[in-house]
Amino acid sequence: YPLVGFSPEPVGVGFYHRPNGIRALLNPSEKRFTWNSSTRDEREKDTTQTVFEFSPEKRKQVEAMLAFWDKNASRVKVRERYPQEIVDVLPSDNWAGEPGEGFPLYRLGGMQCDYRPLLENGVNGLKQDVLKRSPNPEGKLAQGLVGALDLLLHFAGRYAERIEQQAHEELTPLRKTELTRMAQSLRRIQAGEKPQTFHEACQLVWLYSILGQFWNYGRLDDALGPFLVADLDEGRITEEIATELLCSWWRLMAAFNNRNNNRVIVGGRGRANEAAADAFALLAMEATRRTRDYQPQLSLRFYKGQSPALYQRALDVIGEGCTFPLMYDDDVNIPAVMKGHHLTEEEALNWLPFGCGEYTVMSRSVSTPNGLINMPMVLDGILQKAAQGQIDVSSFDKLFDAYAARTTELMHAMAVTQKIQYDVLGEQAPFLFASLLFHDCVKRDKGICQGGMRYLGGTNETYGNITTADAFTAIKRYVYDEKKYTIEQIAQACRENFKDNDALRQDLLNAPKYGNDNDEADTMAVRVHEQICNTTAAQAKPAGLDTYLVVVVNNWGNTILGRFTNASADGRKAGEPMSNANNPTSGFDRSGTTAFLNSLVKLDPSLHAGAVQNMKFSKAMFYKDRPKTEALLNTFWKNGGQQAMITVVSRDDLQAAMREPEKWGHLLVRVGGFSIRFVELPRDVQLDVLNRTLNE
Repeated sequence: YPLVGFSPEPVGVGFYHRPNGIRALLNPSEKRFTWNSSTRDEREKDTTQTVFEFSPEKRKQVEAMLAFWDKNASRVKVRERYPQEIVDVLPSDNWAGEPGEGFPLYRLGGMQCDYRPLLENGVNGLKQDVLKRSPNPEGKLAQGLVGALDLLLHFAGRYAERIEQQAHEELTPLRKTELTRMAQSLRRIQAGEKPQTFHEACQLVWLYSILGQFWNYGRLDDALGPFLVADLDEGRITEEIATELLCSWWRLMAAFNNRNNNRVIVGGRGRANEAAADAFALLAMEATRRTRDYQPQLSLRFYKGQSPALYQRALDVIGEGCTFPLMYDDDVNIPAVMKGHHLTEEEALNWLPFGCGEYTVMSRSVSTPNGLINMPMVLDGILQKAAQGQIDVSSFDKLFDAYAARTTELMHAMAVTQKIQYDVLGEQAPFLFASLLFHDCVKRDKGICQGGMRYLGGTNETYGNITTADAFTAIKRYVYDEKKYTIEQIAQACRENFKDNDALRQDLLNAPKYGNDNDEADTMAVRVHEQICNTTAAQAKPAGLDTYLVVVVNNWGNTILGRFTNASADGRKAGEPMSNANNPTSGFDRSGTTAFLNSLVKLDPSLHAGAVQNMKFSKAMFYKDRPKTEALLNTFWKNGGQQAMITVVSRDDLQAAMREPEKWGHLLVRVGGFSIRFVELPRDVQLDVLNRTLNE
């Protein structure tokens, strides 16, 4: 990644401002804050290395550059726009230090472009189309869009020159042939012509995404499938060569090490040429099986009536130990997106997951997760105030209402900050490469954040949802129903991390827990889920957004934020991980796989914009007991299962990897919104993954 720059995606540091990398190079002995360790003492350490030697003149230039970004980064400009009432609600500004109940995330993410206009027209054709459709072809935006495409042609020529020189010097015949083919494709792109082959089409999409800095790639099967099938039918390429081409592309994506993004979507309703798209989808799964990496995040949309070969191949690949493809049921998701995003069915066909699993509408919207709320911390704050007599909690409903009022206050502030961020970005840049492939920007003569997007969407990440629900279940039972404890006793126990309160903690742990198909626990989870989702959605219109929805994707934030969160009334101790996404708290779904899945489907998917369902199965279930596993999953989908992220691994393997990490670099696991090599996780995150129930 560029160390300093301006990008439409979170890795860009002009908006998502992270100059610490350069500062560390200037001052290699300076301590930096890192999240990659389990304890606070371990996290405050020297993690820098001397990489560059700076001359006095160069150091002066770099320091001037950093001073510029300290004043002009979008994050700074956004923060300056916050009215005082928003600053008062959101005093915490980021993950560093001691994160509060909620804070904004300064970024723009979720570019899921439709590459078909680029591939169907070629660069020259797309330029002509821009000038034809623009209401102001001589205006700044239209001319800027044409200039961006000229830049693409220029870079294609630059790369072609370099590769031609490498081909000239290459002695290995096979590599010489590969380099020659690359150069030929780049020369055709440089000429602005329509791609004619699968290789040319892949090369054009990749080069465009690099220049545009898009780390999610949309429905590549729909865009590239026709080129693949045409090449196979005409004998210009073999399936093996095509597969190796995708393997090469997958490795390039992985080389960017952007584990929270790199989404490639295959399958699903609404594809223009389903047969050709299916051919690409099968090839993509084979490339994923061969490369066996944690990127790209290959995702399969499926539905009744789709070729069953895709679903079966997906299970084959997952069963071999890959964590991809991620599974999304269109028969559930399309109606959910229609309701949650207020779309027609035709528009909802364009829904796509991006990043950690947030939903957006391809080439029509972004749904950047630009804020987060630590829900157990919110509840703890209410309990502590109640213990001090500041809040009336004489009934459970009054306690819940006080909690709901605080989440409403936080979510309103978050929605306002999201709109401010879009406004600031619109003033700073049109994001030309994105605007070229977003459907309405050219005809509206506006960039994506300047009014060019059809739907201005926003999302908010919520953490510890189920921890909060289980805590409410325990409080209701022991304080309000059985009257065994008081709110003051619960609040004190949480504040003091259950010191000298083992009996109380044991009661809290023994209270019903979500994930066991238990009516008491699951009803509370539904109540917590509906409250936070409906509260969030209600903030869209007042903030000036078309939609504002919860995302429950969590990556490993449940562990990170857990380190800073007091003990909670479900029995969890201070510093321990909170529940991940919509999943049960690790180790507390004890009634079997069917009960676990029955609990999952009770949370309405139409109220949010993405949630992850992490499932860990034994290898035997995908081989010896494959029919039973398929029947189990089919029932899950039939009952309303929205999505599944499946890891096939044994507990013994995970434990062995913790003992001898040098031998287990190949072991992939699904953490939350991303996959990663198990040995690269901090130890407390490893333990969280290990403790999730293994479905036998």
